[in-house]
Amino acid sequence: MATGSRVVSATGIAKRFGEVRALTGVQLELSAGETLGIVGHNGAGKSTLMNVLAGTIQPDTGTLVIGDSDVTGSHSVTKANSLGVRCVYQELSLCPNLSVVENARVVHHSLSSLRWKSRAADLILGCLDDVFPGHGIDPETEVGDLSIGQKQMVEIARAISVTDIPVRLLILDEPTSSLDSVAAEQLFAFVKRAKERGLSTIFISHRLNEILGNTDRILVMRDGQVVASGVSSELSRDRVVEMMGNVAQAAQQVVAEARARGNNKVAGVRVQVQDLTTDDLRQVSMVARAGEVIGLSGLDGHGQRDLLLSLFSASDGSTQGINIHGTVAYVSGDRQQEGVFSSWSVAENITIGSIRKLARIGLISKLRENKLASDWVERIKIRTPSPFVSILSLSGGSQQKALVARALASQADIILFDDPMRGVDVGTKRELYEDVREEAKKGRCFIWRTTENEELTNCDRVYVFHRGSITDEIENSELTEERVLQASFREVEHVDD
Repeated sequence: MATGSRVVSATGIAKRFGEVRALTGVQLELSAGETLGIVGHNGAGKSTLMNVLAGTIQPDTGTLVIGDSDVTGSHSVTKANSLGVRCVYQELSLCPNLSVVENARVVHHSLSSLRWKSRAADLILGCLDDVFPGHGIDPETEVGDLSIGQKQMVEIARAISVTDIPVRLLILDEPTSSLDSVAAEQLFAFVKRAKERGLSTIFISHRLNEILGNTDRILVMRDGQVVASGVSSELSRDRVVEMMGNVAQAAQQVVAEARARGNNKVAGVRVQVQDLTTDDLRQVSMVARAGEVIGLSGLDGHGQRDLLLSLFSASDGSTQGINIHGTVAYVSGDRQQEGVFSSWSVAENITIGSIRKLARIGLISKLRENKLASDWVERIKIRTPSPFVSILSLSGGSQQKALVARALASQADIILFDDPMRGVDVGTKRELYEDVREEAKKGRCFIWRTTENEELTNCDRVYVFHRGSITDEIENSELTEERVLQASFREVEHVDD
């Protein structure tokens, strides 16, 4: 397809899910070789629109033309694939019980010979090497054993892999939410190379700097509609936030609030780790006090998450090298695998961590349970028609807010954040940052793993990891992105080396 020719033309796309109006008369045009960014709050309709383009959802009304094919009323996943449309979904679609190479085979039916396994391995490894050099992923590894960042890499590599049908449109829905900064930059470099070959890309992200720096044009969605658009090079971050309907806050204010909070910490050690060594950690020592927000940074998969899981496992006081003083709650960024109870309501997902608080003589008061859930839905502004609808009826970001609400609503003294803002829009993040600050003032302790360096400004201190070791401890007043990146590649010599 020639660069500049039309790849997608969507007109008047509308979709409703019961009481929720997900899309209302959306218009979208995309040319070959164009990179289009789409931004908006959680629940704005971004993912629903992408599912329409990918053929997984049929719109109620509207027309859809992909390439030269009018697929209105007949679009499907099979049709989308035949037209070269590939989608990397916000909620990963890999089969966790299959290996990497078997997951590649799932979408490539032409790999059907006796040597399909070696062909599939060559195919997926070639794509991984092309996009993420140095990825370190073994194609025989079961996907369930990979880190969430590695799963995202496999998902992306599988989407761009080609056997008999070339890829013409690549849809990336929050592709960097699980990637560290190095892997994210590798992905953007690939998109730029592919753009020169005529590949069109739709890129959805809440990381506005990534959108501005790596797209040609930006659409802003709100309440199921496209409300604004502009050329990326002519827009600023604050302007995009304003278009989304948020009041911009200066990063300096966030830093100042973190520093002020650091000067008013409640005394008392909540977590003490001394020379912790496991299969994935090497002589890790750290401390977290009541009233502190502690950040864990570094390249993804270098021990930050392993420390969080070790702390959570040690909450019963049975792990050597870890002392926990208080009760513990854990919030996962992998909501699909470790977060939501998919058959439960929003309210039930929020209150499950507060059962003891709600119980009287062994019985749970439904009235008190519903009030607790409703209070937190209102407090952190979860976008839902009711606390009693299915958790799966919410957008991914709203589901994540429910998981944060579960932890905050509990009586936990220590809250472990495992990249909890993954896939959450900029406005919601700011609201959640404020909730964290307020709870820290009350003496709660937060230990926060994040893949976004910008989020570290909310922390009092940051521990940077590389190959299972802490390579730097940085106070908020000394925190810079350059220092974090330097520590992310620093080697540490241990006494037993």
